[in-house]
Amino acid sequence: MDTQPTEEAVAEIWKLFRETDSRLARVIEETDKRFRQTDAGLRRLEGMFGIQWGRMMEALVQPAALQFFQEWGIDVHESYRRLESRVNGHHMELDIVSENANDTVIIEVKSLVKVRDVDDLLEDLGTASTYFTRFIGRRVFGGIAGLEFAEGTDAYAFRQGLFVLALSGERRVKIKKRANFRLKDYGNQ
Repeated sequence: MDTQPTEEAVAEIWKLFRETDSRLARVIEETDKRFRQTDAGLRRLEGMFGIQWGRMMEALVQPAALQFFQEWGIDVHESYRRLESRVNGHHMELDIVSENANDTVIIEVKSLVKVRDVDDLLEDLGTASTYFTRFIGRRVFGGIAGLEFAEGTDAYAFRQGLFVLALSGERRVKIKKRANFRLKDYGNQ
């Protein structure tokens, strides 16, 4: 009794194998395409959520900031969110700007404040008058606001002469205080 498959049976098995392989390749390709589409959709949602979250935080910080700065003797009475400028193809956007005729306070708002965020704000403070010429001749102060601060970041910001504002769980904003805090004027540098 011969147990060897016939040539026709072997050919049929290879034909089925190639068809299965081809179908499997199509299923993998379709699955990969769906994953890419889902990933792109999630990124869009993440971006939209981030924008809305940032706007909500700015809306909480802006009114409180005016009061805090007035308590510090900086009588700012106008406040703007997302002040933008373009100069020579370069762009600058400031989250919150509070000002009067002589003083400007620029506040960066983040959910988690990192040292890099403080450094970015310091860079913006140094070049702000290039983008916003009305800041020339004014005292310019900076502040960083956030829900959380990475370890040591608030102390670093204080050492740079920045206001540090914390959003608390009760939907309130409080200015963090530190002994020996010396506010720095970044105008007319």
